[in-house]
Amino acid sequence: MTTWTARLRAGDAPLALVTVLATEGSAPRGAGTRMVVSDTASFDTIGGGALEHRAIEQARAILAHPPGSWRVQDYPLGPLLGQCCGGRVRLLIERVDPTALDWIDAVETGATLTTELHPTHVVRHADPMAAVQPLSARGERPGAGACWAERPGQWQRPLYLFGAGHVGQAIARRIDGLPLRLAWFDSRETMADVPGVTIVAEDRLPDCIAEAPDEAAILILTHDHGLDYALTRAALMRSPLAFVGLIGSATKRARFLARLTREAVPDERIARLTCPIGLPTIAGKEPDVIALSVLAQLLALGRDATPELP
Repeated sequence: MTTWTARLRAGDAPLALVTVLATEGSAPRGAGTRMVVSDTASFDTIGGGALEHRAIEQARAILAHPPGSWRVQDYPLGPLLGQCCGGRVRLLIERVDPTALDWIDAVETGATLTTELHPTHVVRHADPMAAVQPLSARGERPGAGACWAERPGQWQRPLYLFGAGHVGQAIARRIDGLPLRLAWFDSRETMADVPGVTIVAEDRLPDCIAEAPDEAAILILTHDHGLDYALTRAALMRSPLAFVGLIGSATKRARFLARLTREAVPDERIARLTCPIGLPTIAGKEPDVIALSVLAQLLALGRDATPELP
C-alpha cells in the first residue's frame, strides 16, 4: 500500500488528491503519479521543487470546496520551475470524496483504472478489459465528459528521445501502453507542431541529458551528426544511465569511438554506448521496423539495468 492510498483510506481529515495526468519534456514524474494533501501535510510526491509547491497551494485551495470538486491545471516547465529543458505537466487537483474510494483497490492490484470527469465529481472504476488511453499535455484542458484509462502503479522507464525525424516519430507512435515514459526533444522550430516534441535550443540539448534520472534510456537520432556526437558525449560523461543508444552505421560508430578516444573519454564509459541501436536479429531500414526493434531492445532491459562505474 502506498503512502497516499493509506492516507486516503484513513479518511480522518479533509484531503485533496493531486494526479499527474500527462507530461511533455523532462518532467520530474510521469502520468499516474499521485500525492495527497491535507491542510497541514502532504503524502508522497509528484517530483518536489517549485512544481510540487504550486500544486500543494492549489490542493489546499480546493479543500474549501465541496467533496468531489476538481480542476485541471497546466504548468509549463522552465527555469521558474527548476527545469531548463522546458516541457509541460498537466495535473488534476480534486477535493477527495471519502464515500467514493472503491477505486483504490484497482491501484493496489494493478488493474486498469478508468476515470471520467463529471461537472461536480470524478468517477473512477476498475476495468480489466479497458485499453490504456493516455491523455496529452497539449491542447485544450480536459473538461466534464473527458475519459481516460491508466494502469496505476506500473513502473515506467524514462525514455529521453532526441530527434523528431521519421524514426523518432515512429518510436513515439508506439510508446502508448508500454512501460516507457517519453521525453522527446528536437532543436528545429519546424518540428514544434509534432505532438509530444519539446523544442530546445541546440546548445542546451545536452542539459536535458543532465536532467535525466539514472534509470533513463537515451536514444540519439537527430538530423545532425555533430549534435549526435555532443549528445553522445554528454550521455557517456554523466553518471551511468540505463541505456545510451545512437542510431548509425558501423562507419559512424567507428568515427564516434575514435573521436571519444582522442578526447580522453575513459574506455569504461565508451563501452556503455550502443550503436547501432535495435536488436541485431531484426533486419530492415524502414522507420517502423527500426522503431519496433529499438523498443523491443529497451523492453528487454531489466529494472536493474543501470550500470555502476568502477
